[in-house]
Amino acid sequence: MNPSQRIYELLIDQCNSNVTVDTLMIGLVWTVCQSQNGTSGLAMSPAITTRTLPWSGTLTGKPITDLAAWVTDWEPYKATVAMSAINSCINAKPLPESVLLEQQEQPNLAVFEHFLPQLQGQNVVVVGHYPGIERYQEQLHLTVLEKQPVAGDLPDAASEFILPKADWVFLTASSIPNKTFPRLAELSATAKTVLMGPTTPWLPQLHEFGIDYLAGVDIIDANALYHTAAQGGGVRIFHNAVRYRIADLSPSNSMAWLKQQIAACAVEKNHLTEAMDNWYKAGNTSRFPGYRLLEETHSRLSRLDSSYKPLWDNYGNLT
Repeated sequence: MNPSQRIYELLIDQCNSNVTVDTLMIGLVWTVCQSQNGTSGLAMSPAITTRTLPWSGTLTGKPITDLAAWVTDWEPYKATVAMSAINSCINAKPLPESVLLEQQEQPNLAVFEHFLPQLQGQNVVVVGHYPGIERYQEQLHLTVLEKQPVAGDLPDAASEFILPKADWVFLTASSIPNKTFPRLAELSATAKTVLMGPTTPWLPQLHEFGIDYLAGVDIIDANALYHTAAQGGGVRIFHNAVRYRIADLSPSNSMAWLKQQIAACAVEKNHLTEAMDNWYKAGNTSRFPGYRLLEETHSRLSRLDSSYKPLWDNYGNLT
């Protein structure tokens, strides 16, 4: 597999075909997907307008895997919808061991406040312009890279020159649906790298891409999130709907998290296998209704194992 494609295969793995889309809303800033099982997922909406989406009004009730598959699409709205759908699947699982950040005066900047003591005297690069980030310009050696630069930002093309020299990189998770993540992560390989923002998927395998910390959100009020985003809310979602969490993707933490997911996936696979055996023992000759789900679970378990093994080989003696 092309290494650049692996992140997208891992993301698609997170959704099951037996879960359907309940509601989908594309707001000015955030896209929110709510699945049939009651969980919500976020992704930042594309910063472009369109009046010609051919699938508008057709997605409710579809298998969430249909939407998740769009994450490899180059059309920005499809990729964004996919990312929100994938996050709704991921958010149905237990969160990793992580730190829930305290509310700040500007809660969308809580991640920077958390790491601020470690950033003193460091070459800090932020990929993506976060509202209010300029407050740190006088405190830090700070460079902001942005696709649509505002005063003081550098254009995203500067990443090829700036990121390899960084000590710390704060990388927007919107880079995943827009397909810049693989290269940006590669360029940041020598830095401490934080993947951040509400688009961030809680995925332990991100350690494979050189990510040291995940700074994603914990949805504390799904109803408030939906309505705030639907009414054009941007940073306001941090006031009443989500809170930042930070997970350390150290080898030991990543192994523990993967081990939990492997155990849960193995239980799911065993239940489906038992159900299939009982289906045929009962005299049914047609295909087991859960066969596709069983195949998906088997594939997911295989990928989890392949992520765990190199960690165990390299760091198992540390646990």
